[in-house]
Amino acid sequence: NRRKKDDSILEIPSIPNPFPELCCSPFASVLSASLLPKATSRKKQVIKVYSEDDTSRALEVPSDITARDVCQLLILKNHYIDDHSWTLFEQLTHTGLGRAIEDHELVMEVQSNWVMEEETKLYFRKNYAKYEFFKNPLNFFPDHMISFPSETNAALSHSGILQMFLGSSTYPEIHGYLHAKEQGKKSWKKMYFLLRRSGLYFSTKGTSKEPRHLQFFCEFSNSDMYMSLTGKKISGAPTNYGFCFKPNKSGGTRDLKQLCADDEQSRTCWMTAIRLLKYGMQLYQNYMQPYHGRSGCSPLNLTPMRSISENSLVAMDFSGHRSRIIENPTEALSVAVEEGLAWRRRGCLRLNSHGSPIAMSSMGMSIHRSQSWFHHKISREEAQRLILQHGLVDGVFLVRDSQSNPKTFVLSLSHGLKIKHFQIVPLEDDGKLFYTLDDGHTRFTDLIQLVEFYQLNKGVLPCKLKHYCARIAL
Repeated sequence: NRRKKDDSILEIPSIPNPFPELCCSPFASVLSASLLPKATSRKKQVIKVYSEDDTSRALEVPSDITARDVCQLLILKNHYIDDHSWTLFEQLTHTGLGRAIEDHELVMEVQSNWVMEEETKLYFRKNYAKYEFFKNPLNFFPDHMISFPSETNAALSHSGILQMFLGSSTYPEIHGYLHAKEQGKKSWKKMYFLLRRSGLYFSTKGTSKEPRHLQFFCEFSNSDMYMSLTGKKISGAPTNYGFCFKPNKSGGTRDLKQLCADDEQSRTCWMTAIRLLKYGMQLYQNYMQPYHGRSGCSPLNLTPMRSISENSLVAMDFSGHRSRIIENPTEALSVAVEEGLAWRRRGCLRLNSHGSPIAMSSMGMSIHRSQSWFHHKISREEAQRLILQHGLVDGVFLVRDSQSNPKTFVLSLSHGLKIKHFQIVPLEDDGKLFYTLDDGHTRFTDLIQLVEFYQLNKGVLPCKLKHYCARIAL
């Protein structure tokens, strides 16, 4: 009888919880019961990640976690907006080298290649140029550095170049002069290099491409490519556009194969082509599917579900006789920007009506200091280093104090794989202070208004302001 009663109890269907959001977090659906046992059974290790201001955070992660998964975890923990430009960066402090770890690479495998004598750190930062060559290949592969197989049409479009890089049958050839550091010596020698599917070669006789004149320099399956972050200081390179190949499990700097280009465009072309040659279609999959890591069931590579309260928020328009829901995302964004500007104007009017002119003048001069794009007293070289770290994409910028003239400011902007500097000059007219970039033709009451204007209008600049450089904190 007792067994029958137990069976009858078990046969009663369970009643679903009508209010699941009250007894579980909004992320509970991501960490489902089917995923947890597999995730917890994996071996875990602790890694330390640094931010731009050298604050650090220790994370306990699975041993098979990818770089993209680590970025996604830090994005969730710090409530950052994921625009697919966050990158895990490996920096070798003593040698002045660094590289952006590819999204699919395993972090523990990267750390296993570290040498005890080197001070190596992982940084979490923005890199807007990570997949820019998929969007604008014309900027990365100049005509004078690339040639196609003889059977290929010479008038191939630049979109077709990427298809050739990603294909298996054909591969374009990259060629040009590079400075190479001779093995075991301090001297550098300028030689003609060629990049082919089988590896990197240099010519022993001018620009000859005959097989008997080509000598093998390096292949990439057992080595990683790094960019020189210190220019001429450590390696004594003839220019500031250096990069090198570091073999896995290497013994130190003596095993580095160092190269140096004459300009940034040449270095970018070489490094982009080598990335495509080494990883091929995997890079395109990282670009198209940024959330798909190595483990398809890992809870770290899934987008968290929004809470019910967030899903209930919609954009509304109350300007007419009847309210309406704004369903067009573009219209909702423009309305949000307009509301922000209107709120800022109302705030300024309140300050003007209740504050003294002296107080308003001092506030207008210091209001920009709280902005993420403003960097107080940094040098020209430091500004260029920050922009280079964020990627030489058109529109990457920051504003800083001028070192040559304490009363002025400088807008540092990336355009055409170059970093340009524009002086922001203060003007006084009828007792009021203005800021200008074009000798007073266009005037702004403060730096925030100036930046907002050039984010929407190119004006005298070579391009609009798109991405600002900020020192994030973990």
